[in-house]
Amino acid sequence: MATIRDRDYLLDRTGVIFKVIGDVHPGTHFLGYVKYYPDARGDRTLFGRTYRQNSVVSKAFGILANRPECYIYSPAVGCVITGVPREDIATHYSCRQTLAALHQAPHLLDATAVSKDLHAIINWIVAAGATDVIGVTGSFLVGAGNARSDIELVCYGPRGYEAAQALFAERTLIRPYEGETLTRLYVRRAKYMVEEASTRSCGRKPENCRA
Repeated sequence: MATIRDRDYLLDRTGVIFKVIGDVHPGTHFLGYVKYYPDARGDRTLFGRTYRQNSVVSKAFGILANRPECYIYSPAVGCVITGVPREDIATHYSCRQTLAALHQAPHLLDATAVSKDLHAIINWIVAAGATDVIGVTGSFLVGAGNARSDIELVCYGPRGYEAAQALFAERTLIRPYEGETLTRLYVRRAKYMVEEASTRSCGRKPENCRA
């Protein structure tokens, strides 16, 4: 198994997919929150099962309520957080390996506009020689992307940050939010913040516990 890095995904033996948080982990677990989990109310199909997406870190405590082995105190974070026990890991999805795989086999992406945009971005990253410091995360990491998916990237270290800055300055690929698109972005974020505040008012763990 390749080195597990921040924002990689881990599939455990029960079929739950965790998003890795940070690069400092206890010896027994990899810290992370539930990103996808089997649920009939979901809108994603993975491994022939219906999955539901989770985007709120604190909700992982509720999803894993019957799995106390997934609660772990992290000295690095300074609180109890969720994580996957190392012996329960079934599959590791590497952000950097996935970027390389999508470049080598673009047919893995569908014909949607977002997939075409991702393909163009990946080509730029490869041409820039940054495949070791930038990876693809989010739904495309596990093959669950669709027409409504976001493009989510992760960069590692100073060189990764510099490469990401150069990428986001490339106006043939990246269009800044402005006008109506900027308004829609803020409306979307405001809705998410309302949902987050509602979750916290129910006495859940704080979302910002992360490495």
